[in-house]
This record gives sequence, C-alpha cells and structure tokens, in this order.
Amino acid sequence: MTLIEDTRARLGAIGAWLPSAPLHPPPDVERAATRRLADAGYRSVWSGEGPGTREVFARFGDLLAAVPDVVLGTGIANALLRRGTTTYKGGATLAQAHPGRFVLGIGVGHAFQAAKLGEDYRPLDRMRAQLSEMDAVAAENPAPVPFPRVLAAVGPKMLALSRDHADGAHPFAQPVSHTPYAREILGPDKLLIPQQTVLLGTREDARETVRHRVAQSREHRVTAYLAGWKRLGYTDADIDGPSDRFVDDLVLWGDAPTIAKRLGEVLDAGADHVLLTPAAPTFESTVETLLELAAEVTR
Repeated sequence: MTLIEDTRARLGAIGAWLPSAPLHPPPDVERAATRRLADAGYRSVWSGEGPGTREVFARFGDLLAAVPDVVLGTGIANALLRRGTTTYKGGATLAQAHPGRFVLGIGVGHAFQAAKLGEDYRPLDRMRAQLSEMDAVAAENPAPVPFPRVLAAVGPKMLALSRDHADGAHPFAQPVSHTPYAREILGPDKLLIPQQTVLLGTREDARETVRHRVAQSREHRVTAYLAGWKRLGYTDADIDGPSDRFVDDLVLWGDAPTIAKRLGEVLDAGADHVLLTPAAPTFESTVETLLELAAEVTR
C-alpha cells in the first residue's frame, strides 16, 4: 500500500477543522475537545497557526500523545514562520513518534501576515523554496517513518505544485464547486482534503456568515480566496450580495441530515476527506456543534 493509499484509509471520509486563536484554548481544554471529537467518530482533527498562535509542532506533539487514536493534520503549518529544514524535521519527529497519525499541511499564509513579519509575499516562490529545502534535507536524512504533506492550494498553479511536488492539496474557504475543479488538476492519485464551513441554521444565517468572510477577505486583501471564487464563475455581485447560489455553495447549511447529504456530494465530487468547520463564535461552540453533527456526518 502506498503512502497516499494508507493515508486515505486512515482518514476515512470526515474530519474536524478547528480554528486556532492566539494562545487559546488552554492545552487541557484542547486535549479534552480532541478526545471528545475522536470518540464521536471524527477520524481526524486539524488546526493551524499564524502570527501569535502556539507553535504547531509542539502543540501537536502534546495532542498526539494525549489522544492516541486519531489522526492530526496541520491546517496549516505556516511557511512564513519557519524554514523548510525545520518544517521537515518537525514533521519527521511527529511521524516517527506517532506512526500513521500525522499529516503535514503546509501553507504560505496571507499578505497581511507577511506584512506583519516585514516580509515580501510571493506565495508560489515561498512554497517552492520550502518544498525544495524539505526535499534536500530528506535526501540526506530520510524520515524513519514517511508522512504525507499537502499544500494549502486554491488556484491552478498551487494545485499543480501540490500534484507535482507534494501528496495533494488542502483547500480552504472554497465553495463546494471547487472540489471537482481541484480534482481535475490533481488527478486521481493525489490527496484532496478540503475544509468546508457548515452551519446548523437557515440560508439567512448562512448569508451572514458569508458576508463576514467576504468582508474579512476584502479588508485583508486575501486575493487567493477572492480570485478563487471568481475563477469558479462568481461575479462581484454574487460575492458582495451575496447571492443565494454563492451562499449555498460556500456554506453547507440546514439540519444535520441535510448537511450530511451535501457532504456526500462533496465526497462524490472528488474529495478524499472533508474537514468540517462550524460557523460558530467560539472554540467551545465550534466543538459542541461538531458533536451535535457527529451522529449524522460520521456514519
């Protein structure tokens, strides 16, 4: 069995993606939440980092040791914060300590994050450099236990890089219609692990969630998301409205059975493993919503 085939089997269909606020929640709260999500049937739990958050490899070492029966994935380990050598060594250390239970998701963050660090923002160049440095270290010091790496990819060039120099892609904040688009570029033999926003509520509730995401994307000039939405055929009017079509494509809303049915559509469209993020205001309410959904979505 190849690394990708083994990863698909370990991940199953549905996982959870948790936001990481700066230095919050406390480690014991996050351990307990991860334990509850694993017990509820989620096959993986993902979270990431940005400027001001806890360092992701140290954090995941703690969680992998505390919850020994779930796969953890970084969504993402931020390439703005470390060299490729450090990224590779961190991933190899976790994979050796917890075989088969770690997926390395790597991303380049956003322009506003790079600006805070005083760096130029050239995402493709940064990602290529990160992967090249990782490959150079791996050639001299192969990881004792192989681990998959997936890239935070939305557009065609980053998806192609995911196909040619990684094990697949981990798209974020994209509509359901992005999944077949990404699968076509990746081909059948790479991992596709999209994050998907879900909401127990009405279309109007979902519309407010979309308005907030669009406002944030425009405020921080997150051009990858905006360009990605337009690439799929959405106009400025659809995005800023937002139109019913855009709302229904970006957020899976309704009751738990309805959300589960729509998740089936994402999997049928080419996703290997879908990561759910409830549109919830706090870490605690995010976890509670995931638990409420679990009986339907993790069958």
